[in-house]
Amino acid sequence: MSSDPLGADAVVTHILVAADPAVSRDFWINVLGAELYREYGGTSVVLRFAGAWLLLVSPGGPTADKPAVTFAPPADPGHVSHAMTVRVADCQAAYDELLARGATFLTPPHDWGGEIRCFLRDPDGHLVELSQAVPGSAKDSPGGAQT
Repeated sequence: MSSDPLGADAVVTHILVAADPAVSRDFWINVLGAELYREYGGTSVVLRFAGAWLLLVSPGGPTADKPAVTFAPPADPGHVSHAMTVRVADCQAAYDELLARGATFLTPPHDWGGEIRCFLRDPDGHLVELSQAVPGSAKDSPGGAQT
């Protein structure tokens, strides 16, 4: 039995439900620098973002392969069930650049000693963390920081 049940070529794609995929597409491309890969009929957008895949999809009801599941954007941005961390080399520089591109941050970067981080939201309220590891700290790892 293999220790990798998904196979060596498995790839993770983050799916975010967007009230308006075109608005979200523009934000992820123009503000955060994602690259458009493909669009499907105005209901979904595939982006390359920071070494990963990001799929923006329209809200929708149950389907044959997910019969009791409805896709909807976050109902309350104050309650988070999914967040994305982007490890950056310089949190303050990334903050300044994204702020100039129209991003709205919860606060400016905060220095926690082992990391420097700040948070922003996309147009639907999905939370994105920018995290800079401080060299030599326990949080100086590729996976990013703990919340």
